[in-house]
This record gives sequence, structure tokens and C-alpha cells, in this order.
Amino acid sequence: MPCGTRRTVDGTGKALASSMVAITLAALMSFATLASAPAAKAETVRAAVATNFIEPVARIAAAFKEKTGHEVVVSTGATGSLSAQIKAGAPFDVFLSADSERPAAMENEGVAVRGSRFTYAVGILALWSADPARITGEGKAALEAADIRAIAIADPALAPYGHAAKQTLEKLGLWDAVEGKLVFGKNIGQTHALVATGNAEIGFVALSALKRSGSEEKAFGSTWQVPEGLHDPIRQDAVLLAPAETNAAARAFLEFLKSAEAREVITAHGYGGGD
Repeated sequence: MPCGTRRTVDGTGKALASSMVAITLAALMSFATLASAPAAKAETVRAAVATNFIEPVARIAAAFKEKTGHEVVVSTGATGSLSAQIKAGAPFDVFLSADSERPAAMENEGVAVRGSRFTYAVGILALWSADPARITGEGKAALEAADIRAIAIADPALAPYGHAAKQTLEKLGLWDAVEGKLVFGKNIGQTHALVATGNAEIGFVALSALKRSGSEEKAFGSTWQVPEGLHDPIRQDAVLLAPAETNAAARAFLEFLKSAEAREVITAHGYGGGD
């Protein structure tokens, strides 16, 4: 009987040892598979971005690439022009607009993924002159100066900042008086250049354009920050475009745009916060 008992114990021990060996081998094989598996493949995100957001998006894209390996290829232009290109089939994955209306329309038309839209920044309009003595107080007095030959604004039909500038002039009761002096940039970047080069003594630009790499210093000249009550809010919305609905890298970039790290860059460049 003791022998029989011993044989039973020996047999069980061998079975247990065999099981442990099998489990160990399986674990080692699993570890080896994980160790040898390649990292997630880096992808490219094609982003259509409103001109006013050029500098902050460059910094955000660099931070995103460092964290994920995904590269963001940015194309910039006036919001209206980019919208037309997207609807015509331009190969973009995400759209960072300078307004909220066009991304909303894209969702309704099926051009963008419904429910993906959010406000990533709120633009701030500023009246600016390269002449440090030009704007000394309220902007209305500077706009009414007799020696003003040209006032630059972005095209109101294409650029939300231009639309806000037109609303401001109307609210100030100046649109009819200055309409003959207006010179139009295709986008807010061109408008800034018209003032910077002296082709216009004064103009309405994005406050973000007057920041040096996100610092609080004005680049040069004189500035009047337009009170928000003089125009509709410049809500800048981002949206995922329909062809990129299953593009994980594009979705990841939009999520990163909502992160604390990205928001810090956005506010440092002269924008109000988004959603």
C-alpha cells in the first residue's frame, strides 16, 4: 500500500512538473513575441489649417510627433478657400477652420464625420498699425484720422476675421465712411502683411499674429484689442473629414488638440480657450 501511495505521489509530481514547464515555455514564447513585435506604425495626418493658426499648429504638431511618432503635414489658407478645396475632394484628413459655420455645414453635408467637431480656439481681433504712434486710445479715432489712405481687412467672404472686421466697422458706424479706403487680403496673413509693409497705415488682424513665438510682447507698432461686443465670437472649430473616419492617427491628433499641453500653446499665442 505504501508503494502504491508513493507511485501515485510520483506520478502527480511528474504531471505537475510537466505542466509548469509547459506554462513557463508558453510565457517565454509570449514574451518573445511581444518583444519582437514592431512598434505601432507612424502615420501621416494631412491637416488643412486656417492661416491665422500657422505658428501654434507648428508647435502642436511637433509635440504630437514627439509623443506619437505621427507626422502632421499642414496646408494653410483662407478658411473659405480651404473649405472649397475640401468639398472638391482635396486629400485632407482634418480641418482646422477659423470659424464654426463651415465645419458644421460639412458635418451636415457628410463631408465631415458627424459628432467630431469641437472648438479648439477662440480668435481675438485687433486693430494694428506698424506706426507706434498711430493708435493711442480707442480704435475709432485712429480709423477716422484724416491721413489714413488705406485700411486693411481680410476678405469678409472668405475669412472669419474679415467678417468680424466688417461687423466692427458697422458697429462703430464707420463702414460707409471708410469703405473706399479698404484694401483686402485673401486671408488674415496677407492682411497682416499689408500693414507690416506699409501698404496700409492700419488694419484688422488676428491678435495671435502680434505675438512673438507666443510671448506677451507686441511685435512692434501700436494696437487696439477690439472689444468682443463689436463682432460675433470668432469660434475656430476643428473637424474630422469623412475620408479619414477610420484614420486612428487623425483622430489622435484631434484629441491631442484638446490636451492641456496644446491648450497652453494656444492661449500663449493670443487665443481664447475652446471647448
